[in-house]
Amino acid sequence: MEAEAVAKDWWLYHGTGEGADRRARLEAGFPPPWRDFTGAPDPGYAPPGCAGAAWERTWRRGEGYVPDEPEKDVVNTALHLRRPLLVTGKPGVGKSTLAYSIASDLNLGPVLHWPITSRTVLRDGLYLYDAIGRLQEAGLEQLRTPGAQPAAALPVPAPDTAVAPSSPSSPSAPSISRYLRLGPLGTALLPQDRPRVLLVDEIDKSDIDLPGDLLTVFEDGGFLIPELARLAQEDPTVAIGTDDDPEAVVRITQGRVQCRYFPVVVLTSNGERDFPPAFLRRCVRLHLEPPGPDKLARIVRRRLGVDIASGEEYQDLVQAFLERGEDGDLATDQLLNAIQLRLAGAWSAPADRERFLATVMQHLTGPTA
Repeated sequence: MEAEAVAKDWWLYHGTGEGADRRARLEAGFPPPWRDFTGAPDPGYAPPGCAGAAWERTWRRGEGYVPDEPEKDVVNTALHLRRPLLVTGKPGVGKSTLAYSIASDLNLGPVLHWPITSRTVLRDGLYLYDAIGRLQEAGLEQLRTPGAQPAAALPVPAPDTAVAPSSPSSPSAPSISRYLRLGPLGTALLPQDRPRVLLVDEIDKSDIDLPGDLLTVFEDGGFLIPELARLAQEDPTVAIGTDDDPEAVVRITQGRVQCRYFPVVVLTSNGERDFPPAFLRRCVRLHLEPPGPDKLARIVRRRLGVDIASGEEYQDLVQAFLERGEDGDLATDQLLNAIQLRLAGAWSAPADRERFLATVMQHLTGPTA
């Protein structure tokens, strides 16, 4: 069986957990001059740490990931260069789980998750502004306060545009902070002494413009919230919610969010499209191949505590998984499901074998998918 790689001195990420000392090295490390950012943390804001339900979900998903030596080399390269990590590979090989593994291994707190669809635009990841809700509240306030500025005086937003905030002194203009909230990317870019892990899931499904729109944010390590910038003279500092918790407010000054430590950004792609060279140049790329028999055995041992060599029925399931994978893509968790069912005593009759495999190892691609 393949031996696990010996840790290299320069590695920060090992994929084995218990990484408090390595996180300290990560925080104290010197970034490249072109990736050194100057954001000042808000002393009143405390990002979520390694406790609570969100962290438990991150840890449970990440602690069973089994990275190979080449994967560790590439991940650590991205960590040292403070560059986004673009992870490609077939569905089910563990691309998304890698983000949770990095967070759990280095104790970086819950993963911020930004799922991408064809309708996703950059602002969805940066911040959310409920302009309609603010306009409606202004109308209600006008009814409650006779003589106040009519709600009709507030601008009506066009589709996909933001309402220009009116003066905070107007009784019909409720505080804008109640209607603003940072998105996952915006929260990841908050100035902090340690990085957050951001998973940008299935970026290949995005609109063609999104990768290009991300370039400036990735290079600058920050962004501007125009709705707050327009208020800067009257209200230079505004507290708004984060993607972790709308109540866990952070103060934004002059409408600018500027990171101090560039987040660990993991972008996943199933290879459904190509990306522009300018985008690829700013990423460290990692391609994950489907696991072979040795790695499958390590995954099963880590996830389920089962030694494949200890029983012929487990070896048979691994062999069946590999053979069925030749006719169409399968995900590793399908093998884990099959072994879990056997551990529970399900589908144990020999006559049920083929129906069992067809049920739990259905192809994801190919003629039988």
